[in-house]
Amino acid sequence: MKFRGGRSIMMAAATASFTKRCVSSSTRAAAADWWDHVKAASKDPIVGVTEAFLADPSPKKINLGVGAYRDDEGKPVVLQCVRDAEAKIAGCDFLESISAAATSKFIQGSLELVYGKDSNVITEGRFAGIQALSGTGACRLFAEFQKRFYPESRMYLSNPTWSNHHNIWRDAHVPQRTFNYYHPDTKGLNFASLLDDIKNAPENSFFLLHPCAHNPTGVDPTEEQWREISYQFKVKNHFPFFDMAYQGFASGDLDNDAKAIRIFHEDGHLIGCAQSFAKNMGLYAHRVGCLSVLCSNAKQAVAVKSQLQQIARAMYSSPPIHGLLLVSTILADSDIKSLWIKELKVMADRIKKKRSTLRDCLEKLGSPFNWEHITDQVGMFCFSGLSPDQVDMLAREFHIYMTDDGRMR
Repeated sequence: MKFRGGRSIMMAAATASFTKRCVSSSTRAAAADWWDHVKAASKDPIVGVTEAFLADPSPKKINLGVGAYRDDEGKPVVLQCVRDAEAKIAGCDFLESISAAATSKFIQGSLELVYGKDSNVITEGRFAGIQALSGTGACRLFAEFQKRFYPESRMYLSNPTWSNHHNIWRDAHVPQRTFNYYHPDTKGLNFASLLDDIKNAPENSFFLLHPCAHNPTGVDPTEEQWREISYQFKVKNHFPFFDMAYQGFASGDLDNDAKAIRIFHEDGHLIGCAQSFAKNMGLYAHRVGCLSVLCSNAKQAVAVKSQLQQIARAMYSSPPIHGLLLVSTILADSDIKSLWIKELKVMADRIKKKRSTLRDCLEKLGSPFNWEHITDQVGMFCFSGLSPDQVDMLAREFHIYMTDDGRMR
């Protein structure tokens, strides 16, 4: 009996072990199935260009994809104004006690760049402003705000626009439409079609506009064209949301590059604006941005700001402070700000010179094509007009990389 009982115990233990292994194996199989349906996402076109560039072993390779300022060797430039601001905040205690004051200075300084230092927007407190994770984060916050308070609305995006705009409003579940902007034959603005699309859009539509240095085309409306666009917005009661990522890079003048927004303000529009300091201060990795919404009065601004803060709270709680301190120091210190303005103009003038040099070289080589658009377009980008096959050939044979649409930085 002992033998048989011992064997029974052994059999029971073996059965339990086998069952445990089966359950464990089944659990592992089930766990493995959790993500089997997840497929690789399509690559962002700009990220794809960078990856191809990095994989190329050629010492002569050039990356014209990423829209950030670089020196002649393709390296990032640290502005002296940033170094001065860094020295000024060195040793500063990064405590909660300084966060609110720094944020307040940052928001006011950012709004002054948009509307002007003496604007009644600032003196009357008619704006809701919040620090964001660069321009992308500012757009994402506004997309969520739009969905929450205008759930049936659409966002009209220029054709073409920065590719990530489509991702941002798609993920916020805001339906998108496009409006005509670029004319591929003239390589300039398709103004007549643009106006038609504004007129034909349903009343109270949202439009995303680039106030300067349009990405990716480098094509901006003239001042008179902006005034006509603003007038048509008033007729249809559309809401203008400006994504200003390149203030200063179009003309070298901060006020001039904000002219489009100020025209809309003069015409009585309420306005949304995303600002980024990634490019014009060379702070790409710091992700410093601002979202502001112009309101009818101070009471309305308080309500709007509280909603923006609530949305941000659920997304990332609060942004980092170091980049904020750099930007707020540059904007608040008159000497450092003056230095920034000078350095910004140097960068803008160098971009213009690069455009002229490229056009001159192409013309001296006897190219039969018209390259006037290289110098007619402004800002960080040139929409070259090259086809995807030509772009592919440049990468394959000459190690020159850019996005398939022919946008070069």
